[in-house]
Amino acid sequence: MATEPCEGCGEQVKIAGGIANLWTLDHDATGGMTLEFDADGSEHFLCFDCIDDLPDDPRAEDVDALGEP
Repeated sequence: MATEPCEGCGEQVKIAGGIANLWTLDHDATGGMTLEFDADGSEHFLCFDCIDDLPDDPRAEDVDALGEP
């Protein structure tokens, strides 16, 4: 299974599917998703925990603020 770092917390997040799961019966779920912001055209991959920490109407600046103490 592939992984990708979360842009909010830096943790490695599992990405289901692809060639790694083609010949197995494993049904692992992806642990995050890519958010696309129309205002500036940016894309950010976040784990579900970081997505939950975003405000209701997030912007790219809110994603940048996730990694700040």
